[in-house]
Order: sequence, then structure tokens, then C-alpha cells
Amino acid sequence: MMYLIKNATVYSPENKGKNDVLIAAGKIISVAPVIEIPESLNIKIIEAEGLILTPGFIDAHVHIAGAGGEGGPASRTPELQLSDMIKAGVTTVVGCLGTDGITRSVESVLMKVKSLRAEGVSAWMYTGSYQVPVPAITGDIARDIALIDEVIGVGEVAVSDHRSSLPTVEELSRIAAHARVAGMIGGKAGIVNIHMGDARDPFRPLYQVVESSELTLRQFLPTHINRNEYIFEDAKKYALQGYVDITTSSYPYFPEYEIKPSSALRQLLDAGVPAEHITFTSDACGSLPGFDPVSGDLVRLESGLPASNLTELRDAVLDEKIPLETALQVLTSNPARILKLKQKGRIAQGLDADLLLLNQHFEIHSVYALGVCLMENYKILKKGTYER
Repeated sequence: MMYLIKNATVYSPENKGKNDVLIAAGKIISVAPVIEIPESLNIKIIEAEGLILTPGFIDAHVHIAGAGGEGGPASRTPELQLSDMIKAGVTTVVGCLGTDGITRSVESVLMKVKSLRAEGVSAWMYTGSYQVPVPAITGDIARDIALIDEVIGVGEVAVSDHRSSLPTVEELSRIAAHARVAGMIGGKAGIVNIHMGDARDPFRPLYQVVESSELTLRQFLPTHINRNEYIFEDAKKYALQGYVDITTSSYPYFPEYEIKPSSALRQLLDAGVPAEHITFTSDACGSLPGFDPVSGDLVRLESGLPASNLTELRDAVLDEKIPLETALQVLTSNPARILKLKQKGRIAQGLDADLLLLNQHFEIHSVYALGVCLMENYKILKKGTYER
């Protein structure tokens, strides 16, 4: 099916004003103020006057095959459902294993990536888990990255957290160096996604890796940097040189000590952090545990959804007064560039036709993934294989 989206206000994520966009064969064919199509051509015209057209969101940290388990077997979280991606405007997802590299496998994440691709969206993954030595599909993280199309990096590897395996600087250096070389060989990002825990001075291990090697801070993408005040203050300095990722789904559950993501974005920008260094991810399907600070016992457990990304984007624009073209970067062009997803994150001729139509209230009108309409006029058109 060919689509001609007419009279949309296009954010690519830069504001391009009112334009028509032609999509066919999964690609963006043309972006222009007026696109004329012969009447003989079989094409569906979408009148988008008053709507905003943006790139589809990239959610680059999701536990797509389920996660959790800190509260025992019954606390294991379920897999990501396709409909949860669509209604959140997420057309590209990057999966990771997480805490449980003991009873769950990296292979299960790979098969979920393949499943999501078969259902019509784009998906990649990190090899590894919280633990060091990191598990790998081929037995070696470098071989995973270089040889397996779906694998783009390593993660999430836990540091500064009581659930980590307390990796040494030497171990982190070896992981990062392996990932970098494998990325070069495989044409991938080769980045290391780092879970930041609650310890004081949480970025110290990453600084030590850089101080003792030829690596740079941009070899890492630390996430959960808004989990509390003191980590976030450190993140403001770290992000001047390196990338940082704000977790969007945990805020509604932990407002007593977590920095609201939209506010975190505002504060980072005000601190002089380049917008290009910042991403949003949902951490969807991951467990969001709360532990007693004295006993260490688990006292609460929640799980998030991809829809938190859109909520925080809306609040960043409407409440924090961040320009839409700036706020959009953290869910589109920034993760695409950082993770080397070269066909993603922008609206331009020749790129994948992953597109969202939003109304003025930031409600999703339509979703296109690889040129296929998955949501139209606020109604989801496709669900996952076993969804009812």
C-alpha cells in the first residue's frame, strides 16, 4: 500500500513546517510542500491538516522477553506485547535481559526480537545481562555483535548496584574494548548499556575505565540516571562528555526520590548538556523494585510500559516549555545516531517509513511502521500473535 500524507506539520525532528509525505515499499519516497500523484496510481491519501507528523519513537531499553524475579518466581514480568508498542508510538525497540541472567537467557531475547520483526516492527538487542562475566549467544560478546544481525551492543551491565556482580575496572574495560572492536567489524554501535544503581559516586567505574584505557565515555550509555537526586547531580557533569539515558516508566511509582523525566530533561539542558547526548527509554517490562534501605528487603515491585515515553515527551513540551524539535530528539534522532540505526529516527527521503501522526494534545492518531499502517484514526489495526 502506498500512502500520501498531506498537509501535516512535519517535525523531522526539526520543524519543517507543513509538508506532504509519500511512503511506499516501506520507505519515505518524498517530503515536499506539495506532492502531486497521478489519478491512475493506487494510493491512499491521508488528510493530516492540524496534525503533527514525527518519526516513530525508538525505545532503546526494554525487557522485551520479560524480566524481574527479585521478589521470587511470581514476580517475573511478562513479555512485551506488540499492541503496547503501537499505542505508545514505538516503532523500534532494543531489547535487553537485565537482572536475571541466571534463569533467563540471551537467546530468549533474540527470539523475541525475531518475533517482533515478524509482527511488523523493528527490533534489535543487547547481548549480556547485569552479571559479569556477561552471557553471550555464541559464547563471546564480540562474536555476537559482529556476526548476529540483531545484536548491536552489550547490556545492561550493572554497576554501583547491590544486584550487580561488582565488576572490576579491568573487567569493564575488557567488555567495552571487546564491544568496540566488534562494532567496528560488524558495522554496529558496539556500545555498552550500563545499569546505574543507587551507590554514591556511581559513574566512578566508567571514569576509571576511560582513565586507564584509550576508550571514551561515549563507549557507554548509562541508564536510570534520574533515579535519585545525588546520581542525577553527578549525571549533569558526566553528560557534558558522555551519553545519558533517562528512564521514563519508573517515575509514577517512585516520586518521593526519583526525578520526573520531563523535569530531568529540562535540568540537563539548563546545565549545558548538549541535547544530542540525551535519550529517553521506558525500561518497559522490567521490574521496578523498591528495597528497604536498612534491611535490604524488597518492599514493593512495579513494572512500566512504553507509553511513559509519550507522557514525558508531552510534559517536556507543555510543562517544561522545551521546544518540540528538541524534546523529540531524545526518542528519535539521538538513539538512532548513538546506536547507529541509520535508517531510523528522522523523516527524510530514503529512510524507513516509521511515522507518527499526533494531535495537538499529543494523542496518537496514526502509526506507520516500515510503511504499514498499524494504527489509524486512534484505533489499533494490528495486535500480537497471541493478543486478544
